[in-house]
Amino acid sequence: MAALMQVCVAVFAQEGQKQQNLGSNTESSRYGLTGAGAGSTGMTAAKPGQADGMGNSTLGGQRRPLYRLIRSDVVALSFTLSPEFDQVITIQPDGYVFLKDAAPLLAQGLTLEEFQLAVRRAYTGYLHDPQVAVALKEFEHPYFVAGGEVGRPGKYELRGDTNLIEAVQIAGGFTHEAKHSQVLLFRHVNDDLVEARVFNLKKMLREKNLSEPAQLRPGDLIFVPQNSISKIDRYLTKPSMSMYVSPTQF
Repeated sequence: MAALMQVCVAVFAQEGQKQQNLGSNTESSRYGLTGAGAGSTGMTAAKPGQADGMGNSTLGGQRRPLYRLIRSDVVALSFTLSPEFDQVITIQPDGYVFLKDAAPLLAQGLTLEEFQLAVRRAYTGYLHDPQVAVALKEFEHPYFVAGGEVGRPGKYELRGDTNLIEAVQIAGGFTHEAKHSQVLLFRHVNDDLVEARVFNLKKMLREKNLSEPAQLRPGDLIFVPQNSISKIDRYLTKPSMSMYVSPTQF
């Protein structure tokens, strides 16, 4: 259990740059939530692994967010007129990539389109009008972490729109000792700060108010306590999360 907690908190604290929309009128029994078994490029990068949040006014709504590169992503570069510069590169822990015969380039936080433009700029002094195609070969899938009084604490792939109730179900449902009325959702604000929100899932299920639970975003951490929590600040530093997330709970 302690080892799993270390994995969960380490993932949440150290991979905060990887990250994000927070609905249903069906019966609460659908969820089965009871029981233990149940270099400068001239561009400003957004938070890696997150959405750009741009809307599409033509369609009258929000479009799917663009993927932003993060550490350990693997990208293939194909040069149309200069295939000798073709290469497969991995984004390093510091966010940079090392290009063949060009200066290191900051890739973390860029969309593929922005990265393509940055690569073209990097090779402008080496190639005349460089034409390059960028393909994402390997990347970390969006995930969330569930811990505390759930049937199967751990890290889970976040597939499609998933709300808080559905996430608890994926993690095996509540245990018999779970404090259903104080489910905590921790979410990255930036590299140092975490937002904490408390949800009364017991009340939501009793009133069949299933449109209220928050939609998960990549990197979210759900914690179901065993005992009541008298007070929790809305914003926490990552080290202070240990006040609420005990290593013995994972």
